Amino acid sequence: MKLSLMLAGFLFATAAAAQEKPVLTVFTYDSFITEWGPGPAVEAAFEADCGCDLRFVGAGDGAALLARLLLEGARTEADVVLGLDTSLTAQAAATGLFAPHGLAPAPDLPVPFDDALFTPYDWGWFAFVYDKTRLAAPPADFLALAASDVKIVIQDPRSSTPGLGLLLWVKAAYGERAAEVWQGLADNIVTVTPGWSEAYGMFLEGEADMVLSYTTSPAYHLIAEGDDSKVAAAFVEGHYMQIEVAGRLAGSDQPELADRFMAFIGSPEFQGVIPETNWMYPAATPPGGLPDGFETLLRPAASLLLPPDQAQALRDPALAEWRAALAR
Repeated sequence: MKLSLMLAGFLFATAAAAQEKPVLTVFTYDSFITEWGPGPAVEAAFEADCGCDLRFVGAGDGAALLARLLLEGARTEADVVLGLDTSLTAQAAATGLFAPHGLAPAPDLPVPFDDALFTPYDWGWFAFVYDKTRLAAPPADFLALAASDVKIVIQDPRSSTPGLGLLLWVKAAYGERAAEVWQGLADNIVTVTPGWSEAYGMFLEGEADMVLSYTTSPAYHLIAEGDDSKVAAAFVEGHYMQIEVAGRLAGSDQPELADRFMAFIGSPEFQGVIPETNWMYPAATPPGGLPDGFETLLRPAASLLLPPDQAQALRDPALAEWRAALAR
C-alpha cells in the first residue's frame, strides 16, 4: 500500500513538474515538423537549454500560415511564426501582430536584408527539378517550356510560398508579358497542389516531367540517397529567390521565451540542421561549412527578388493573370 502511494505521489509530482514548464508555441509549415524535417532536431536542441516545452503546430504550407494568422488575429495561440517569406512579410507586418526582434542582420544572405520584425533562417532559389534519365533536354526558359510538351506540377499560390514565388518569378522576369507566359504554360500544367510536399511526391511518382521546387532539392537525392539523377533546370531569365523568415507575435504570453527562440534561430545548433533537413541554404553558414554535395548545385547566373512592398502590390494582379490563364 505504501509503495503504491509513493508511486502515485511520484507520478503526480512528475506530471505537475511537466505542467509547470513554460510552453512556447511556434506555428510553421507541415514539412518543417516531419520526422525528416528540421523540427525534431530544433525542438530537442532548444528544449535542452530552455527548460521549456517547445510545441510546433503545423498549418499547411507557407502562405497558409499567414491565412491562419489573419483569421485568428490577436486571439492566436502562436508565440512565434516560422515559415513566411519576403513575398508575405509586407502583408504580415501590416497586421500589427508582430513585435520587433532586435537581432542583428543575418550574415550569409546573398542580398542585403534588414527587417525589424522578421529574421531569416534559410534561403534558396526556386527552380524546376527534373529527372535526367527521363528528360534529356529540359527547357531553358519559360517560353521554351510553354512551347514544349513537358508536363509540370506546381503549387497553389494562395496556400503555398513556392506557388506564390512562381507567380512573382514570372512577373519579375516578364513584367507586362506575364499573362501571355501563363497562357502558354496552362497546357503544360498537370495539376496544382496545395503545397510543396504533394507536388514533389507526384513528380517522384512519375506523374510529371518537372516540378516547381528549389535548386537545392537535388542535394537531398545526392546526399541522402546517393542518386544524382535529379537536376534543377537553369533558366536564362534568372531564378527567383526565397528568403524564409520567423517573427515573434506581439501578443505572446511568453515574450522572453519567444525572444530567446528568435535568437536561437541564428545559432549553429539551428542553422547547422537546415542544409540536410530543410534542404536550403542556412542564413548563417555553420562552422563546418555546407555539406559535401552542395558545391555541385546550380548557381543561377541572375537572382530575381522583388522588395516586400512591391511583391505585395503585384500579388493580386499576378494571381488574376494566373487564374485567368488556367481557366481557359
